[in-house]
This record gives sequence, structure tokens and C-alpha cells, in this order.
Amino acid sequence: MKSILGIGNALTDILAVLPDETLLKKYHLPKGSMQHVDMETGDKIWQDLKPLGVKYVAGGSAANTITCTAILGMPSSFIGKIGEDELGLLFKSDQEEYGVNTMLLRSNHSSGRSMVFVSGGNAERTFAVYLGAALDLVPEDLSIEQFRGHDYFHIEGYLVQNQALIRKAVELAHEAGCLISLDMASYNVVESNNAFLHDIVDKYVDIVFANETEARAFTKMEDPVESLREISEHCKIAVVKVGKSGSWVRSGDEEYFIEPWPANPLDATGAGDTYAAGFLYGHSLGMPLKECGEIGSIVAAKVVEVIGTKIDIPRWRDAKKEIRELIAKTNQ
Repeated sequence: MKSILGIGNALTDILAVLPDETLLKKYHLPKGSMQHVDMETGDKIWQDLKPLGVKYVAGGSAANTITCTAILGMPSSFIGKIGEDELGLLFKSDQEEYGVNTMLLRSNHSSGRSMVFVSGGNAERTFAVYLGAALDLVPEDLSIEQFRGHDYFHIEGYLVQNQALIRKAVELAHEAGCLISLDMASYNVVESNNAFLHDIVDKYVDIVFANETEARAFTKMEDPVESLREISEHCKIAVVKVGKSGSWVRSGDEEYFIEPWPANPLDATGAGDTYAAGFLYGHSLGMPLKECGEIGSIVAAKVVEVIGTKIDIPRWRDAKKEIRELIAKTNQ
């Protein structure tokens, strides 16, 4: 089985259901927004959430993807940075529980966290994010030894906050012979780092994952299919996800629309991360392009049926069964 290495922000999601909007007002958090906060504010919010009863879930875009590839059976490793604290230990033990080989470095700062306030009748989510130790990951933390022996290298676009880190990572992955995939992560990240992203995609990246808005920001094209075709001019495989409508995949002259897998959606958080995991797993098995997209769609359909980014055991069982059936049908 081919192996994969991921790098990203090591964040722990702290989920709390709010009885009212008092805490949102206290910390000036507009309902439904995502705000970055400093360490002092992050610590205060965490202490205020604890009495409500919180759920801790190891997260971060690339970490979510790598956890899923491990569950699917790929030997999977992850590079990130955590603090010497409770949340750092929780993040490490969560990854190890799912079979991820952790390459976690330590920082003097507190571990990064994404505090998720769930409020109102429609379970609207408001985020206060403190990146903390995750921001301390620097190019000097990386060495060729971390990359050798891996067939794939997956990187999240959120790391573009440190362009020198991303450049060093893709250079080392390329030197180690890895197939490199990039999840663009956020349209505002793409907008503010467009020239840099074009440069590394042209030089190093083999597979690009983007949603509609990220693809539009990267290509300046409104139509997702036109964006797909433009991105595919810069890499081997382009994937543009169009939410609940499905996804498009293209490599060279091969192009397919992937229907969304049937699901009863509750929460779209993590759908892109798990789609990437399924796609890369399928690709590692040598599956055709269309089937890689369908495997991605199968896994994404399971995560949208749960609150948060962790698929439960029954749904994983169903996903693996559906993937086996798809592979058997393809190999007939």
C-alpha cells in the first residue's frame, strides 16, 4: 500500500452548545462568523466554555485528510506543531488512535484551537480560532528524512500564511519523489496569495483540490468547469468541488462530472477534507480518475451526516463497503 505524508495546522476543535448568545456578545463574535483571536482571549474563551460541557476533536484541514487516509488503510503520517499542554496531548493521542504516525514538533506557545460555538435552533456555528503553536512551524523544522519513504505529500492552503514553509515543504517532497497534492483551503487565502500559489502549482503540485470559490479566485473565471480546465493546465489532476451538486475532475483531456453520493446532510464541515482523502486513497490503488472522484464523494457523504469532522464507526463501515463494491465493479 502506498503511503502519504501531510502537513498542516495542528488544531483541536472545541465544540460547545450555547444556551444563549451571552458568550458571543461578551467576546464580540458575530453569529456565524470566523474570527482569529490572541492567546489571552483564546484562553479566556476556553475557560468560559468548559462549564458548558465541551467536546474535543482533533482537527485542521490536512490533519482531517490524513486521519481519513489512515482509517482507509493507507500508511499515513502528519507534520504539525503543538504546545506542551493538555490540548497538544489530546491532538497527538487522537491521531495515534486512528493509526496516524505523528511527526509533531513542540512549541513554547499554547496548542492551536478552534473554538466552535453552536447556537440557535438551526445549530449555527461561530468560530474563534487561536492558531498558537501551529504558527511556529518554520522551514527549519523540515528535513528530507521526514519525506523519504512516502509516495504522496498533502498540504493545506491555510499554511500559505508562511510561504517560506510551504516552499521548503514542496521542494523536499519533490526531492523525495512524492506526488504532491494541495487543498486550496479558502478563497480569501487564494486571493491574497495568488501569485505564490500559481508559482508552486506550476513547479511542484500534481493534484489540486478546490471548491467553486477557491477555483474562481485562482483562475478569475466564474464558471467552475472553465476554472477546472484552467487549473488542469497547471497540474496533472484538477478537482473542483461544487458542494451538494457534486464535483468535477480533469486530467489532460479526461474530464468527468461526479454525482454527489446520497446523504442526509446535517453539517458540511470537513466534507472537502474527507473528499480529498477518498480521492487520494483511490488514486493510490491505481483507480481510474472518475472512480477516484466517486470514492471521494462516498467518504464526503458520510461526514456531512454527522456534526463535526469525525465519521462514526457505522458510517465508516458503510463507506468501506461501498468503496469495495465500487472497486470490484470497476475491476470486472
